[in-house]
Amino acid sequence: MDDLEEKTYSKNFWKKIERKQKRIQMKILEEIQIKSSSHPTTNVLICNAGLVNGFTEEKLVSLCEPFGDIDRVIMPPGKSYCFIVFKIVNDALNAFNTIHGKINMGQDENILFLSFTETVPDIKLQWSNDYPKGLILYENFVSIEEEEKLLASINLNDDLSNNSGQILKQRQVKHFGFEFRYDTNNVDRNSPLSQKIPTVCSFLTQRLLDRGFEKEFSPDQLTVNIYQPGQGIPPHVDTHSAFEDPIVSLSLGSTAVMDFRHRDGRHVPIILPRRSLLVMSKESRYDWSHGIASRTMDMIPSKRGLTVQVRDIRTSFTFRKILQNGECRCSYEQECDTAKGKQNLEIKNNVAMELEKNYVHNVYDAIASHFSDTRQKPWPNVLDFVMSFDTGSILIDVGCGNGKYLGKNRNIFDIGCDRSIELLNVCHQRGFQTFECDCLYLPVRSNVADGCISIAVIHHLANEERRLQAISEMVRVLKPSGRALIYVWATDQTKDNEKSSYLKQDRKNRRSKPNIEHTNKSTATMEPTIDENLLLPVHTNRTDFQHKDLLVPWKRKNQYNTSTTDEKQSETFLRFYHVFEENELENLCLKVPNVEVIKTYYDQGNWCILI
Repeated sequence: MDDLEEKTYSKNFWKKIERKQKRIQMKILEEIQIKSSSHPTTNVLICNAGLVNGFTEEKLVSLCEPFGDIDRVIMPPGKSYCFIVFKIVNDALNAFNTIHGKINMGQDENILFLSFTETVPDIKLQWSNDYPKGLILYENFVSIEEEEKLLASINLNDDLSNNSGQILKQRQVKHFGFEFRYDTNNVDRNSPLSQKIPTVCSFLTQRLLDRGFEKEFSPDQLTVNIYQPGQGIPPHVDTHSAFEDPIVSLSLGSTAVMDFRHRDGRHVPIILPRRSLLVMSKESRYDWSHGIASRTMDMIPSKRGLTVQVRDIRTSFTFRKILQNGECRCSYEQECDTAKGKQNLEIKNNVAMELEKNYVHNVYDAIASHFSDTRQKPWPNVLDFVMSFDTGSILIDVGCGNGKYLGKNRNIFDIGCDRSIELLNVCHQRGFQTFECDCLYLPVRSNVADGCISIAVIHHLANEERRLQAISEMVRVLKPSGRALIYVWATDQTKDNEKSSYLKQDRKNRRSKPNIEHTNKSTATMEPTIDENLLLPVHTNRTDFQHKDLLVPWKRKNQYNTSTTDEKQSETFLRFYHVFEENELENLCLKVPNVEVIKTYYDQGNWCILI
């Protein structure tokens, strides 16, 4: 009976292996057009182990080397299979007969199953030594003993217990010299930390010179990050106005891959070996983002092709020099916060009035019905604010549009106002109390309202003076204890590596219109407006903002009929926007007397403030 059970098990086992073989053979034929072979060849396919599940080139070579000379190893990126090519068919056959269905070395130590193929894929490696300009990598910058001393100089567990360290979403962090504020992406130059850079780091300046770096670098700020396996840091450009050039980062404890990306689509992955020092200067510091993907292993080049390297706990020491005057003078304006701050247009009031009339008021009257159809669902945070008022409270919606926030709280008296008579007609049809006015001059007596909301309104005002006046009017009509909530479009439509709903909608557009060419950056052609000396860029919808003052298209499809056709024709209107940098809205509100900022936050591509 035992012999019979063993034979039955063996027969069922090999049938199962054969089914898996055929499934993988069909998969690689479909994916990479590699045909299986019914007879032995020099090409052996490992069907169920590859880079994606942690099977390394080293494991494969050590497994197969005893059977004969190996010609090539092919590890396709992102695949759960791989290939090994022997120089002699008989060696390949011996490896097949010994390993197939008999060796446990796959993912979770599963049994490997193999197959022969007619050919193998020609994998083009995308790794390059063509680093971004100004990027320098010094390998073995510190010794093993120095690494141990550096790691011993920071005791992050003790720091976390006394609140001098931080736990972020993807890593633990501690600052020396000056704290880097992640809420503002900058440093407070007037509040140096009591903990200075550890003296064990003092060798850095001279050793950089000894290794050939072109200038003396004496840092006064250090950020220590500790990454557990699987943790990373989102792509970013270190704030220009916060630090001088260069930025220097020492990798300890583990090797990792850092990805450098440029706006033009270039992508350069850089291997940071353990105990190496990376210097980011010039273009690489100012014009390229850098980040580390969140994963437990990295794909890296090897002598034969590609392999994977499992990450261990990695600690980075990033050294910087504070830029004392807080004003960057680099030539890389598209990534420079100083340059962007200076790009604010100084639009005179008479020009601003005409600009708003032609590119805001007239446009919203023209698109009112179509606009209203797309604005039905209230934003949750705004709705929570509206519902927070007690029975009998008075709430004014300044720039109410189609009134989507009116009538939500049945226990209060709410009233809306807007410049667009056509949008107010929509409100009237819905039974809401509204009146026509400009947000710069509210025909409401002072100290009367318990609350105000202004959702996506003041970013349509064309200079700071007018935006400030609109906020002042809301403050004027509020009671001394009154609250106002203001939303404006943000320059940054991606926060914490998460795209806003504005950018995400582009995926829907591309799915429904696959033949339309798409770019994720604005082409920003210039449009003459009102004054011949004033040129505004025309933004490409559903892309990142490249300018602060711009014209944003609104496309409306019109129905028309003739004797020969029945089609939809698109009509485009341009709306003026001033998109806000982080802290810009808060700084504007604080210029108004008697204002207290309760809360600021980011909500789906908007900067928001509760005052």
